Amino acid sequence: MRRIGLLGGMSWESSAEYYRFVNEATRDRLGGLHSADCVLRSVDFAAVERLQRAGRWDEAGALLVREAETLVAAGAELVVLCTNTMHKVAEAITAAVDVPFVHIADTTADAVRAAGLRPSACWRPRTRWSRTSTWAGCATATA
Repeated sequence: MRRIGLLGGMSWESSAEYYRFVNEATRDRLGGLHSADCVLRSVDFAAVERLQRAGRWDEAGALLVREAETLVAAGAELVVLCTNTMHKVAEAITAAVDVPFVHIADTTADAVRAAGLRPSACWRPRTRWSRTSTWAGCATATA
């Protein structure tokens, strides 16, 4: 079983859902009392939100890069970002760590394809995923 690094705190409620999901999926797949091997790093969302509001995405990305590196140092064999909006800085994280990064757009595209769906449009809030490269996975779902 791989050790999962959960990078959360944006918001803590979202992080709790990711933690619940990975443990339920592990239990369902392995049965019994199995749970996920994971480490969680929760950042202070107030600090991240100030950077978001000020449009200081590079600084927010640098903050999350440092936290992802902390997860890898703790033994994480893959990193999951427990939030939607901060996937805007996913490229900085993937460039900095040498373990797989689970990107929400890629997993969404995989789920769309697996369900046999062909979305005619992908909804994305303006504050989320406004960098087109971040949402590229959705476009591949229609291919």
